[in-house]
Amino acid sequence: MNDDATQSVWRIEADSEAATAAIAADLASLLRGGDVVALSGELGVGKTAFARALIRAIAKDPTIEAPSPSFTLMQVYEGDFGKIVHADFYRIEAVHELAELGWEDVVQDAIVLVEWPERSKEIMDADHLDVALSYASEIGPNARMVTISGHGAFAKRLEAFKSLREFLRQAGWDDAHRAFLQGDASSRSYETMRKPNGESAILMISPARPDGPPIRFGRSYSAIARLAESIRAFVAVAEGLAAQGFSAPKIIARDLDAGLAIVEDLGREGLVHAEGPIPERYEWAIEALAILHSRSLPTVLPLSDGGTYRIPPYDIDALLIEVELLLDWYVDRAAKTIVPSGARAVFIKLWRHALNECCTAGTTWTLRDFHSPNLLWLPGREGVQRVGMIDFQDCVLGHPAYDVASLAQDARVTVPDELELRLIASYARKRRQLDESFEMTSFARAYAILGAQRATKILGIFARLDQRDGKPQYLAHMPRVQRYLLKGLRHPALQDIARWYATHLPHLFANDA
Repeated sequence: MNDDATQSVWRIEADSEAATAAIAADLASLLRGGDVVALSGELGVGKTAFARALIRAIAKDPTIEAPSPSFTLMQVYEGDFGKIVHADFYRIEAVHELAELGWEDVVQDAIVLVEWPERSKEIMDADHLDVALSYASEIGPNARMVTISGHGAFAKRLEAFKSLREFLRQAGWDDAHRAFLQGDASSRSYETMRKPNGESAILMISPARPDGPPIRFGRSYSAIARLAESIRAFVAVAEGLAAQGFSAPKIIARDLDAGLAIVEDLGREGLVHAEGPIPERYEWAIEALAILHSRSLPTVLPLSDGGTYRIPPYDIDALLIEVELLLDWYVDRAAKTIVPSGARAVFIKLWRHALNECCTAGTTWTLRDFHSPNLLWLPGREGVQRVGMIDFQDCVLGHPAYDVASLAQDARVTVPDELELRLIASYARKRRQLDESFEMTSFARAYAILGAQRATKILGIFARLDQRDGKPQYLAHMPRVQRYLLKGLRHPALQDIARWYATHLPHLFANDA
């Protein structure tokens, strides 16, 4: 093994055999198929015991015996968890001995644990994890020093893992039981955490997203579309919403640089049931929007590290790059239709003309994904605080009609026409009550334009999630989004755009009444 390749080292003191086993069990959550873990240390220091704890944790089976493979050279475990290969190279004298055992075939896609790896350095992958155990008699008779080193590509993974564990320890949540929580369509991940005393919270893991390749004006898609690239946006907007009296999760602890946050667990009760939207709850959600939009809101929000977060504008470039997702992912790949370059240019020109007026009107906080997956029902609270908001890191300064369309034309659940009209009427009534200058005609026009823009964007996003990200489950929502799109295209403000869709995507109109 090449020590020069080590980029991340983590040293942990374990004062007992149980503590050493706990480190192994914790480390198990870092591993996945194809990973190689080298276990080194003096004879009798506990390498096999460490491997046994790893195997039991990965397999979620504390009864696995996992004996030493000293004489068999390797032991294979298979199950729903995948495959684990536990090998001992102590008796290996030449690499060809492993080849004769069919090593390459056995370890394919497996998590590989190797004791005495120095006996056959040639077969060790450059990207691997090294766990070195040593006696630590100064701490206690059964104490060990566990030195974990990430080599090659493993270094970054280990560093993130180490940062998370240290973050939880400092926050007082290192003793919590953790379980993965189904996330959203983004790269963020979430876990539920529950302490022994029953206290619960949500762990949000959102490391800074590397900027993608420049696609226009020297800027990446996420930069043009004004997508948040770090957890700072979530924390700032969460605390901004709370300051306005809304139910965003309380930030219990945060590490802005590492992209980690422990946030209040608002529960799992939503605004929908098996039959669809629960009208009363949608009414409270629309009232929350009306109250938010009626206020003069700050555009720069403070952060706990002394910095600030400036909410970006939902400008014409952002709105246009989103509708282009239809051309890039839905048209050619999902609809299997070829649109000539000239027609593409017309598409963008038409949308630019329609969207310009929505960029020049008065702006407010546009939470951007204000719909059922991101809204929770909190029956123990009063008024609009019964609506919990959990996904708003992509908040921008945009037209208030956008979030109204997000809710009333919910992409994940069908909102009946009658309920949609009720929601719009309730919103208008509350806005007029709070702001006499609110004007419904121009709002209705913006609602149609931005609703169609959003539906166009979502068709592209759902197609991309299927084709690029391997998430075909989003395709089930496409017919609903198509119906919302057609509804918006009926507005006179979009008649030229409607003709473009009818010409180049006629299948959208096949079932239009």
